[in-house]
Amino acid sequence: MTVQNIVMHPHGVLRRHSTAVEDFNPVLQTLTDDLCETLQQYGGLGLSAPQIGRSNRILVTHLDPHSAAPEVYINPEIVASAAPGVVQESCLSLPGVSGNVVRSTKLRVRASDVSGKPFERDLEGIHAVCLQHEIDHLNGVLLIDRMLSIKNLLLPLSLREKWRRKMQRPTDNSASHA
Repeated sequence: MTVQNIVMHPHGVLRRHSTAVEDFNPVLQTLTDDLCETLQQYGGLGLSAPQIGRSNRILVTHLDPHSAAPEVYINPEIVASAAPGVVQESCLSLPGVSGNVVRSTKLRVRASDVSGKPFERDLEGIHAVCLQHEIDHLNGVLLIDRMLSIKNLLLPLSLREKWRRKMQRPTDNSASHA
């Protein structure tokens, strides 16, 4: 395992839509080990592959103080979400920046583990928020794109939701940048 450098904004890899993992092999194991080691070194709650310069759909979270190892999510996708709320976030790739965003506080996520075995998990609270933040990285979306402003708070909820869905859609040419 090797601690990697955290990629900082405005590095281009942070704006790319990451490529799905197809090969579950020793190279993938090394990459996930590096993500876990890097996350533990920097003391964050979550870390995605783009944050260490890799455009792969991999993220790790470490939110359970009783667990020695971070949780690994390969090709994660949100299959259900509920209970939106305003939460404050920060990001290892944007040092010194924090702000309020609207996130679902309940999720059902589908992903694979490092061996390729699929799983689904229900997440709540900070676990759900952290996973959404890291999935945003996999889609080229940063905290600064989601931060609330007074102007956004004055928009009707239906317009804010429409804008949020638009921001989550990958562009047609995003795969060519991976």
